[in-house]
Amino acid sequence: MALLELHSVSKAYGALQVIQSVSLSVDEGQTLGILGPNGAGKTTLFNLISGDAACDNGRVIYDGRDITREKAHQRCRSGIGRSYQVPQPFGNMTVFENLVTAACFGGGQLERDAWDTAYQVLEQTGLLAQANKSAGSLTLLNRKRLELARALATRPKLLLLDEIAGGLTVHEAQQLLEELHRIKASGVTMVWIEHVVHALLSIADRLLVINFGTMLAQGSPEAVMNNPDVQRVYMGLEVAPA
Repeated sequence: MALLELHSVSKAYGALQVIQSVSLSVDEGQTLGILGPNGAGKTTLFNLISGDAACDNGRVIYDGRDITREKAHQRCRSGIGRSYQVPQPFGNMTVFENLVTAACFGGGQLERDAWDTAYQVLEQTGLLAQANKSAGSLTLLNRKRLELARALATRPKLLLLDEIAGGLTVHEAQQLLEELHRIKASGVTMVWIEHVVHALLSIADRLLVINFGTMLAQGSPEAVMNNPDVQRVYMGLEVAPA
């Protein structure tokens, strides 16, 4: 059963058409990877799903409901969690306080329940030793972990990840990837924008490639990565005609 469906969604900013008639479907428990050059419209697509931006046209269906006109906080409360490409913690608060805030205000939990959630997520994401540290003092890896943890604290059914492996070393990315595999195994549906292709391919069930706001290819990872248009546009390869 599809947990998320986009039906011909479009978004323009003035004369600039950022997303044009994009449609997709993500089944429960599935991981969809999204690739595309810088400026292709990937983060704008996430904004249309999370409610950070409103669609000009088209519909967003989540868990069988039309949420096209719902606000971001309503979507979060209904189970759509997301991370941002640039981590956005409350820098003057501790890691633990960040998670309690996410659980209370993003997930709608009572404070006593949010404390339990925060502790569980700290253990889950390897941040327990950082619990009482200021979020603004964390290393890049731990800021990325906290960004993931804040999304998890809302108890999402659908998790949107925006370039969460970007800027990490190979070893750090591998640590993060192990956590994402555990999240996937728990049944959480994920949509992941990423430029670290080998990381994305290790977990994605399907891929979507967008370019200049339109769909370039969609399907199995193998089929998409072997698509001549994808190889030319995304990887800069010139593919000889068959």
